[in-house]
Amino acid sequence: MNYPVDQLFRYTFSEQDVRGELVQLSSSYQRMIHGHDYPAPVQRLLGELMATTALLSATLKFEGQISLQLQGDGPINFITVNGSHEQDLRGLARVREAIADDNNDFRALFGKAVLIITITPDDGERYQGVVDANADSLAQVIERYFAQSEQLHTRLWLHADGEHAAGMFLQVMPAAGHDRSGFEHLETLTASMTAHELYTLPGEEVLHRLYHQEQVELYRPQPVTFHCGCSRERTLESLSAVHPDELRQILAEDGEIVMTCDYCLSEYRFTEQDL
Repeated sequence: MNYPVDQLFRYTFSEQDVRGELVQLSSSYQRMIHGHDYPAPVQRLLGELMATTALLSATLKFEGQISLQLQGDGPINFITVNGSHEQDLRGLARVREAIADDNNDFRALFGKAVLIITITPDDGERYQGVVDANADSLAQVIERYFAQSEQLHTRLWLHADGEHAAGMFLQVMPAAGHDRSGFEHLETLTASMTAHELYTLPGEEVLHRLYHQEQVELYRPQPVTFHCGCSRERTLESLSAVHPDELRQILAEDGEIVMTCDYCLSEYRFTEQDL
């Protein structure tokens, strides 16, 4: 089966002051979790967070970097996804203890948790927001973030299964004021889309099935990719922060220094001559 291309769609409804987004991820999501041996619930949550990061980077309309991190005192220590306005994403997770494959209880997996959203524009000041993550799902946490930070009614649907991830986003635009009648209608339509349909149908077909009776203005889709950004040069730079005596000791014992990227697991080897 030919699965949808990894991309994000933005659209607005001409007859309602509502905007929407759809993101579908397959190869980029698989690349992010490949080789990490994450438990199934962690794979799913990383997929949901990856979809969320893509949706937010398009929603917030900035040029620069965005980072979403969930930290808790439960079995999952933290998960994080970093992205950019160009939809280059990478992410990882840290786990404290064994997690059963059938454990999909968001509260139990994270315990007492917070969501930290960090936005670093290319021009302008860095912004960081912290949201209580005491909720039943990641979608609820994000909806709470928009209710608190922007006072805009927002709905989010997130799906991931270790192979595919997808997300849909609806938000009332400021011009709508307190009139949510149009939003509630679109919300009902959007909620009818299944995870399987989002994983297997092209984005244009998903939107047509949902909104064929609505006036929709669809913008050009944006490709989404996994991009780590690590390099031999950057890894060597990070070693410059280590005391020379410590480096010499490692070289004396092992003959080389081996560094592995936490995100993509690329391995970099350095000899004494390199250093």
